[in-house]
Amino acid sequence: MGRLGGTDRQSATLNYVVKGPAVLDLTYGALADPTRRTMLARLTRGEATVGELATPFAMSLPAVSKHVSVLERAGLLSRHRDGRHQICRLQPDALAPAAEWLDRHRTFWATQLSSLAAHRAGGDPDKEPRP
Repeated sequence: MGRLGGTDRQSATLNYVVKGPAVLDLTYGALADPTRRTMLARLTRGEATVGELATPFAMSLPAVSKHVSVLERAGLLSRHRDGRHQICRLQPDALAPAAEWLDRHRTFWATQLSSLAAHRAGGDPDKEPRP
C-alpha cells in the first residue's frame, strides 16, 4: 500500500478532518497573491506597521489593509495596535499544516514516479532505473 498505508494514512486523514480543508484553503488562498507573499517576506525581517508593508506597492492603505486582513484570517500574521499604528508580526507556525500537506503529497508522488521509472526500465520497482 505504499508509505502512506496503514496508520500513517489514518493519521493523515484524521489531521485533515480535524484541521479541516478550510485551514489549507485560507493558507493557500493567502499565499496565492504576490503582494501578500511580498508582505510576508518583509515580515521575516521583523515587525512592521501596515504603512511600512504598503511602501513597495502603488496602492491605497485600505487596499493594503485588505491584504493584511487576508493574511491575518489565514493566521499567517498577527497585528496589534501601538498608538495610531497597527504593528504586524509574522506567525510562521501557521504554515505547518500547509507544509505537512505538501510533504505527504511529495512522498506519494516521489513513490509513484519511482515506480513508473522502474516499470519503464523493465526492472524491479525497488531498484534504481537503468540509464
